[in-house]
Amino acid sequence: MSGRLRIALTKGRLQDKSVELFEGAGLDCAPVRSPGRRLIHALPNYPLDVVLAKAPDVITYVEHGVCDLGVVGKDTILEKGGAFYEVLDLGFGRCRFALAVKKGSDFYGTYKTRRVASKYPNVTRAFFEGKGMDVDIIKIEGSVELAPILDLADGIVDIVETGATLKENGLEPIEDVAQVSARLIVNTASMKLYKNEITDFLTRIERELEART
Repeated sequence: MSGRLRIALTKGRLQDKSVELFEGAGLDCAPVRSPGRRLIHALPNYPLDVVLAKAPDVITYVEHGVCDLGVVGKDTILEKGGAFYEVLDLGFGRCRFALAVKKGSDFYGTYKTRRVASKYPNVTRAFFEGKGMDVDIIKIEGSVELAPILDLADGIVDIVETGATLKENGLEPIEDVAQVSARLIVNTASMKLYKNEITDFLTRIERELEART
């Protein structure tokens, strides 16, 4: 490696917000704004290469050291886990995990084992284990709101931003599970090997975050 760092960005909204943040910190992100078919984008004015990836892959790339840094949502970190340093809360992509049920139903007022549907079984399991509750978790890939409507589940654990989708489908959040936002993560070996380079990058980002508050 020639002193250049490599960072994996989560595609989509987190990518756009990351680029805004980096540009505010003085990095020229023109190659990332017009990526074409290229998969790795070298910034022209700073020793940083950008890889655009799906959220779970960001963690995989950082954990295995093929990327030194990554930007990924706390939701993915909580669900997937992994060995890396979580160094900064970037403050964007804010939402929350919530437990939601059919409006008017009493989720906790029964002794039977509750069924909970979620795209995030590990987050769901950890939440209810923390309560000492045994629940049946049903993994759903698509619109998890359907599960209570179809009586597949007593409740859902899902990411909630405004709650509008829940309301439209006759559901309501009854308890927050975890707060979510974009995080900057660093490979454990890279933190030692490229300490100066990573410290410089983190300092620039922290300065920009402070300027925004």
